[in-house]
Amino acid sequence: MTSESVSWYNSLFGGPTIYAIIETGGKQYRVSPGQVIEVDFLDEIDGAAVEIDRVLLVGDGDKTVAGTPLIDGAKVIATSQGEVRGDKVTSFKYKNKTRYHRKIGHRQPYTRLAIDKIIGPGIAEEKPVKKTRVKKKEVTEDGA
Repeated sequence: MTSESVSWYNSLFGGPTIYAIIETGGKQYRVSPGQVIEVDFLDEIDGAAVEIDRVLLVGDGDKTVAGTPLIDGAKVIATSQGEVRGDKVTSFKYKNKTRYHRKIGHRQPYTRLAIDKIIGPGIAEEKPVKKTRVKKKEVTEDGA
C-alpha cells in the first residue's frame, strides 16, 4: 500500500496515524499506540513502564522520520503486562538399531507489552484530554 492509500484508510476507518518500527530482542516490530505485542522475554515485573529507545523509523500521517540506523531522542513507552509462554514445540531424537530415543518439549517465554506512547523528533505529541467535573448545586431545605 502506498502512503496515500494508508492515510486514506486510516482517516476513513479511524486507525492510528502514528506508528514506529522498534527493535528488541534482535527482532523488529511495527507498533502504534494502543497495540499489544509479545516480544522476547524482558525481565520486567507486571505493570512496569518499559522504555524502548531502539527506534528505527517513526511515521505520523504523511511525515516519516527514518534513522541511520537509530533515531536520536526517539523512544516508545510501553507497559508490561507480564510473562506469557508460547505454544509447545516437541522435538524427538531417534537413532536406529541402538534403542536410543529422546522426546523433548519446549515453551518459549515472552513478555506482553501494551504500547502507550511514541515520542520522536518532529512528531506532534498527543495532548492529554483534560477531564472536568461539574459541581452539583446543593439544595437546602429553604430552597436557596
